[in-house]
Amino acid sequence: MSTAPRLTALDALHRSLGATMTDFAGWDMPLRYASERDEHNAVRTRAGLFDLSHMGEITVTGPEAAAFLSYALVGNIATVGNGRARYTMIVQEDGGIVDDLIVYRLGETEYMVVANAGNAQIVLDALTERVGGFDAEVRDDRDAYALLAVQGPESPAIMKAVTDADLDGLKYYAGLPGTVAGVPALIARTGYTGEDGFELFVAPEHAEQLWRALTEAGAPHGLIPCGLSCRDTLRLEAGMPLYGHELTTALTPFDAGLGRVVKFEKEGDFVGREALKAAAERAETAPPRKLVGLVAEGRRVPRAGFPVVADGKVIGEVTSGAPSPTLGKPIAMAYVDAAFAAPGTEGVGVDIRGTHEPYEVVALPFYKRQK
Repeated sequence: MSTAPRLTALDALHRSLGATMTDFAGWDMPLRYASERDEHNAVRTRAGLFDLSHMGEITVTGPEAAAFLSYALVGNIATVGNGRARYTMIVQEDGGIVDDLIVYRLGETEYMVVANAGNAQIVLDALTERVGGFDAEVRDDRDAYALLAVQGPESPAIMKAVTDADLDGLKYYAGLPGTVAGVPALIARTGYTGEDGFELFVAPEHAEQLWRALTEAGAPHGLIPCGLSCRDTLRLEAGMPLYGHELTTALTPFDAGLGRVVKFEKEGDFVGREALKAAAERAETAPPRKLVGLVAEGRRVPRAGFPVVADGKVIGEVTSGAPSPTLGKPIAMAYVDAAFAAPGTEGVGVDIRGTHEPYEVVALPFYKRQK
């Protein structure tokens, strides 16, 4: 028996705006409002407003909160400054990626772990299981927050119209408590689009008030509401991994080209350490497949699971693919054999329903914003 998808605090508002809704990780979420290409281009050139309330917030508190998180995750959480955030991962004992996370340090002994929607319960269960022996508490706060995001080059100007928080002093991957349009919020300078932007954690009962205020403040700057479809093409252009595509339990952070998030130098043991050491050595000496970018020479769009081919043999697999509004061509991320991973490697194609379409191998990301 299937259960009905969960609704965000903004569900009725999305429907009033004519959003096309979709079931995503057990939530009813806006896929698009009108044209996903227009929404994508708005974020690249002006600004977009997203409802991300499906993400999973887990609070960790206590005198040993930092030590516990450094044990449970691959990063060194003890070095995260007050008001700062850190991209990290949680892995299995064998090094397989359970999820990629952002950890915010909210206070001296308080942290917020933000997990992907589809993995939130798995991450919560893993943290709850691993906290034994530490003077720390793990709390499920998924119902305590709605999450809105303003992304794009105009986002600082829009935010300054609705808050007197020190946005100029707010660095990338940092957060500060403040008031936005009269609503108490955690204002974080993070995002998943490749653009400057802000993510706003607020109580669900304040979400609609905040959405309407941001819509009004953003109107002169060309802000429009944006759905999950353009969020996917934006993150793909920016070379950002998506769990279930570029990241899975079958891969370690080193397989995914993200070994930099693993901090072997931190004090004490951590879950997966031995397996990750072995994975790091393999990546140095005999790397398995590497994650690369592919740009189409033609118009056919590759999709996840399509084989990557060269010399009549399968040399890899597409993990994500879509038309790129910014490049004007289809693009993909794929894991390919190391021998074919260098940018410019010739003779590489994607098998699209039996036809080998030519693709150029490029370094990631496909798109990088001008600072």
